[in-house]
Amino acid sequence: MQYNQYRTVGFTTLTNGLLAYYSQLNISDAEMILIIQLEMFNQQGEKFPSNEQIAANTNFSTTDVANLIQALINNECLAIEQITDEQGRIGNQYSLNSLYSKLDKILANELSNSTKNDKPTINNLDNSPLNQLMRQFEIEFGRYLSPIEREEVAAWLNVDHYDPEIIKMALREAVLSQAYSLKYVDRILLNWQRHNLKTSSEVQKFLQRNR
Repeated sequence: MQYNQYRTVGFTTLTNGLLAYYSQLNISDAEMILIIQLEMFNQQGEKFPSNEQIAANTNFSTTDVANLIQALINNECLAIEQITDEQGRIGNQYSLNSLYSKLDKILANELSNSTKNDKPTINNLDNSPLNQLMRQFEIEFGRYLSPIEREEVAAWLNVDHYDPEIIKMALREAVLSQAYSLKYVDRILLNWQRHNLKTSSEVQKFLQRNR
């Protein structure tokens, strides 16, 4: 089958806002994959796919799917609603309305910071340095950051005003030391701050001198 023939399978439409800001909703990468699957099934007319159907499209087990669904429900990003079809039969459907209501609030806040003449574009929804940092930490740590850990990373940027590149360098030093904790990264950042290191080049020279 040629590439273009795969297009006949169809497409799933997702808002770029969700792709850019799902981490701010405390949605993990695994939960995001599940949301994409639910959207795909919904847009194909299947409003309540089974755990087996979802698992068949992913690397998740049916147990994984069940746990992810429950996590999204607990986070008030997903709901199971009762519906009645045209024949009067009662059934269920998944609803992501609460997720998109939360996303609306985030986007409204982000876009209100733009000038009045600006129009929302994909550029407004690009991944922020904060989101990129959080994903980098999750990749290196091999786990998802907790809400408290996410707040700490945000504080490094917004309160301490550390350069994102310096934070990444501190993360790399922690990983090289096999210390997978934010406390260890914070100690590295504080040490560099005491040495008045403000740029990545200054940090690099400092590291070379002290290897």
